Amino acid sequence: MTQMRVQDVWPLSPLQEGLLFHAVYDERGIDVYVEQLVLDLAGKLDPAVLRDAWQALLDRHESLRAGFRQLAGVAQPVQVIARGVELPWREEDLSGLDADTARVESERLGIEERERRFDLAVPPLLKVLLVKVGPDEYRMMVTLHHILLDGWSLPVLMRELWTCYEAGGSAGGLPPVTPYRDYLAWLARQDKEAARAAWRQELTGADEPTLVAPGGQSTAPVASGKAATDAGAELAGRLRDLARRNGLTLNTVIQAAWAVVLGRLTGRRDVVFGATVAGRPADLPGMESMLGLFINTLPVRVRLDPARTVAELLAEVQERQSALLDHQHLSLTEIQRQTGPGATFDTIMAFENHPIGGQDATAAAAGLRITGTAMRESTNFPLSLGVHPTEELRLRLDYRPDLFDPEAAQGLLDRLVRVLGQLAADPETLVGRLDVLGEAEWSRVVAEWNATEAALSGGSVVERFEGWVAAAPDVVAVRCGGEALSYGELDRRANRLARLLSEVGVGRESRVALCLPRSVDMVVAELAVWKAGGAFVPLDPEYPADRLGFVIADSGAEVVLGTAGCLNDVPLGDARAILLDGADAFSA
Repeated sequence: MTQMRVQDVWPLSPLQEGLLFHAVYDERGIDVYVEQLVLDLAGKLDPAVLRDAWQALLDRHESLRAGFRQLAGVAQPVQVIARGVELPWREEDLSGLDADTARVESERLGIEERERRFDLAVPPLLKVLLVKVGPDEYRMMVTLHHILLDGWSLPVLMRELWTCYEAGGSAGGLPPVTPYRDYLAWLARQDKEAARAAWRQELTGADEPTLVAPGGQSTAPVASGKAATDAGAELAGRLRDLARRNGLTLNTVIQAAWAVVLGRLTGRRDVVFGATVAGRPADLPGMESMLGLFINTLPVRVRLDPARTVAELLAEVQERQSALLDHQHLSLTEIQRQTGPGATFDTIMAFENHPIGGQDATAAAAGLRITGTAMRESTNFPLSLGVHPTEELRLRLDYRPDLFDPEAAQGLLDRLVRVLGQLAADPETLVGRLDVLGEAEWSRVVAEWNATEAALSGGSVVERFEGWVAAAPDVVAVRCGGEALSYGELDRRANRLARLLSEVGVGRESRVALCLPRSVDMVVAELAVWKAGGAFVPLDPEYPADRLGFVIADSGAEVVLGTAGCLNDVPLGDARAILLDGADAFSA
């Protein structure tokens, strides 16, 4: 273990515990929780000053100097704060290449840098690669482990970076840090037993996991595929109006729509998916400028009662989420331990209202322009929905390409937009009437998948049956339990019963009620009625006698075929009963 000077030892936040478990559990391949922020910069950039600015941030923030270890004699893992660490900094100059080649090579360097795993015990879990791609053009790639920072922290970090850069690499002009340990202390003061009780109540009755991934698939991390779409400014505006009119958040509206899509995807009316919550307590001073991992992943349960209106569904989702606000600090592991398999899910949604582009003004003050922004990240969830509340309402779906193809992923986003449109159009629509499929999908289901037509020869059922009798008289035609009849035997028995029916007046337009259990005799009787020219009326022997009598009278059946046990106490009215007990009826 690398030796370092220790300044402090802190506990872990709930999500840090989960990320550390996953990182230690699978130390091979891609670490899906390593992220890379890519900024394209234009202007007279001084790399030495930029490096000093980054180093100043490491010196300033204890949370950026954390390593994660299991100490001897300590039951739980801890984060060990180093007294001082040196920034891993790397520079590459590709400005001598043509623009396209430089861009491709810089991509390769960035991907390489991200794939080089961190040792979570050795801080800092952050490194910077600066690539010069042309005259006064740079790509800054900041690779970090998600266990350090959440999405809200990144804009804070970047604002401070450009302030330090403008000050010549010094953090002296920044206000005092509100340390992350204040948040960890706040966590320790929360009522965990009340939170456990609240989550148990929320997930009561949710007995099965909500899973979209096919069974038997590998859970090994893979590079995620990405699909994206915009809802459009017009629909986004109507969704915001819907939220305002009904006292809802836009997040609630999208959660409900996503639940509808998942319900149709899984065939369930009670679904659970994960949601990322900000986790920054409003009553904690300075929390808006803290750096650290505050977010938490929690279950969201939505009951999709088809008889309720969209408005009722939205109100319930909002009410249930509000009731759990004070209990969002509990870890997902603890929630699942308390509530069982119903809290298990493999899709997650994040409402991301912290655009990285928010640091443009501070970069401009430092004499630089940000000409492009990207985030390289992966997911270990089959589906991970990101919602960016821009004017156009940007929707992004990260998916596992070993489970979903690009067309299927894009189709899910299209379904989500379609459902959102219906929610905005008429909140009094019943949930069961929400249409998830588009025209192309409807066509596939109704026309393509239902293209089962086949050319059939003419003739009645009896004629076609007799054709089989002629072609294969000794082949088994019907089997029930231990009894079986060939086509020839079935035909002979049906002919004998048909002659009996004809003798008692059964002919064209006659109706014959059949009150028989599932048996070979039932098939014989059906064929016999057809051969005599009549139509049969099926009676279920399990029905009450009075109900059977009503069906006989209502159908106008003139003859009832059955057994003594089945017709006992059944009122026959004017119908004539023929009992099929024993073989006598078939030898008449």
